[in-house]
Amino acid sequence: MKKNSRVLAAIGILILVSLACTAPIALPGGGDEEPTPNLTMTALFSVPELATSTSAPVVVVTNTPVVSTATAIPSATALPPTATSTNTSAPTATSIPARGMVVSAAYLSGGIDLDGVWDEWNTKAYPMKNVVYGKSNWTGEEDLEGSYRIGWNNSYLFIAVKVRDEQYEQHASGADMYKGDSIELLLDTNLYDDFYTTELSPDDHQLGISAGKNGTDDGEEVYLWFPTGKTGLRDSVQIGKSLEDGVYRIEAAIPWSVFGITPTSGMHLGFALSASDNDVSWDEQQTMVSSIATRRLTNPTTWGELILQ
Repeated sequence: MKKNSRVLAAIGILILVSLACTAPIALPGGGDEEPTPNLTMTALFSVPELATSTSAPVVVVTNTPVVSTATAIPSATALPPTATSTNTSAPTATSIPARGMVVSAAYLSGGIDLDGVWDEWNTKAYPMKNVVYGKSNWTGEEDLEGSYRIGWNNSYLFIAVKVRDEQYEQHASGADMYKGDSIELLLDTNLYDDFYTTELSPDDHQLGISAGKNGTDDGEEVYLWFPTGKTGLRDSVQIGKSLEDGVYRIEAAIPWSVFGITPTSGMHLGFALSASDNDVSWDEQQTMVSSIATRRLTNPTTWGELILQ
């Protein structure tokens, strides 16, 4: 019996040793070791948080635009990069890239007499001589060339334009005034938010100014073509003119409300000023000269730049 008992005891010890080899290994903290969750897969199948939009809302503008406050320079992430450049930084107040030809508008606290005479303008005259349309119809400076002065105060943007034109022809009006002798103003009122945008946006303005039809003492008109939601005549713009043989002059006081902004000293605006020419008795835009050689209507990056002093 004793021999059998020793045999049974030995068998029992062997069984205990075998069980001990397959038991889990205890770790610090009392838990068993388990694999770390796959964070990549967790993120892939998790429901993303819905981000709020950072783009500006679309504003429906009535015939009388609301004057807004000046737009601040955007953050570096707000400005879209160019297709060829890796620099995505937005322009800053201390490092502002120039856009084409840069001109300055002096502050004119007393305003301007709108009589078509430049005597009271104590500002720099800029050329307007680059043929940007109808070059085959242009026969030289006597056919069409111009110069201009520009200023501002808290209420108005002032422009004075002198155009050499051997034959004044304007038979059209309203939206068709560009088919006769007339002036075109392009103004980008939110230059930094869309500095690299190559398409027109609602803050880009195309304004036409006509001294009136042939043989009339009045009939001056101002028409806004763009933005499309604001098109129409702008009777709030005040005009003075002087028509002579071979030369005509226009002075205009344009309320800032036409552009929907409040001006501030140091403000930068996209800008181009041009003159259309017609030398025939029917409605036809034959030639255009501009202050900016690269001017293309539908691409604001080809315009110049205006600084309010």
